[in-house]
Amino acid sequence: MTAPYRPPAPKPKSAAAAFASALLLGPRDVLALLPEPAYESFVSRAPIGKRPIYIVNHPNLARQVLGERVANYPKSDLMVGALTPLVGEGIFISGGETWARQRRMIDPAFAHMRIKSAFDQMAEATGAFCARLDGASGAPVTLDEEMSRLTADIVFRTIFSEPIEGADASAVFHAFAEYQNAVPQIEPKVMLESPAWSRIEPPARVTAMCREIRERLGAMIDRRLASGERRDDIAGDVIAARDPETGEAFDREALIDQIAVFFLAGHETSASALTWAFFILSQQPAHLARIRAEAERVAGEGPVRFGHVRQLTHARNVFREVLRLYPPVSFITRIALKDDVIGRETIRAGGLVVISPWLLHRHRKFWRRPDLFNPDRHLPGRMSRAAGLAYMPFGLGPRVCTGAAFATTESVLILAETCRRFDLEALSPGRVMPVGKLTTRPKEPIRMRFRRRG
Repeated sequence: MTAPYRPPAPKPKSAAAAFASALLLGPRDVLALLPEPAYESFVSRAPIGKRPIYIVNHPNLARQVLGERVANYPKSDLMVGALTPLVGEGIFISGGETWARQRRMIDPAFAHMRIKSAFDQMAEATGAFCARLDGASGAPVTLDEEMSRLTADIVFRTIFSEPIEGADASAVFHAFAEYQNAVPQIEPKVMLESPAWSRIEPPARVTAMCREIRERLGAMIDRRLASGERRDDIAGDVIAARDPETGEAFDREALIDQIAVFFLAGHETSASALTWAFFILSQQPAHLARIRAEAERVAGEGPVRFGHVRQLTHARNVFREVLRLYPPVSFITRIALKDDVIGRETIRAGGLVVISPWLLHRHRKFWRRPDLFNPDRHLPGRMSRAAGLAYMPFGLGPRVCTGAAFATTESVLILAETCRRFDLEALSPGRVMPVGKLTTRPKEPIRMRFRRRG
């Protein structure tokens, strides 16, 4: 039996200390500002700010915001402003009839997120990743960059039927990392000082990073359009999409918008979760050994195949537990269009409504020992009904992430194939700490050795 393990996370402050930190506006990371009472309350209101900020922290109330009353709670102006330079008017941030029209047009593209058809591409990219680690001969690598490169390769193969080359993968990772570090809308100071629906101009370096990513995607789209080839992949479906009422296609900018959404949603969230999974496994060799033994029992000496994935129970439960402790999106933000009542709290029009999987997954009233890593809590019959309702790593309602099964399958495959081939060593593990950006990422890059088993 393994000893209890608390993975890195900020220790919650008292309400007074958190309030003082917010006033001083020192930390740029919202996770570091969360007070201890936030891990026990159901609905609360931030005590300061130019607009009311409400934290909805009960699964039933979250379902009201994200499901039952979704028309009153569109994506927040802050999130729309942060993502528009990258995804334009793509489906991830559009709303109302625009969102419904886009969804009707690109529904066929979601078919390529179906697991069985995409599994071979996942396996090819994973094989290339393991070969790259072999070539490194145990030299240190940057874990978060490697995970972004791997998941970007998988999603590029799914979107364009071709891998992303090394230089492109590295450039996209650094551009997106810089974008997350520089985008102003996720800074506590901006959240507290910005009135509702205020326009926040992106810094020049944010615009530059987004332009770089969009130009690389645009070049791939241009090559496809110039070839006249109709491939059976996501890009082919988005290019072929037509409005069912007008017959109109997406123009070039709209194609980049939609492909950017698939790229962002298809690689960044998985990369975040896998970064934390491999770091934790480097600190918990007993769980690494369980994944390794399971993979060897299920797949033998051959590759992990699609039919094996369902049998890789411990790898899947490790991934689920990592999603609980480090949900890729720590904060889901919405804006109230009109006054409403959630629980006992009156929500004012223009108020910022925050639903935090980070808080819900660590809520003291829903989980037993919530700060500890325990994959076995996801075994059948182990999780309470309250905890099951509070578990929402992929969101809720009509805007729930449609790639949940895709992300789970690729991550289980990657964990199984990598753990049975390599031993893991994190360098400077005591310096590792999460921060809440657009996704839950390490504050500093995690350096890791993958040593081939002897």
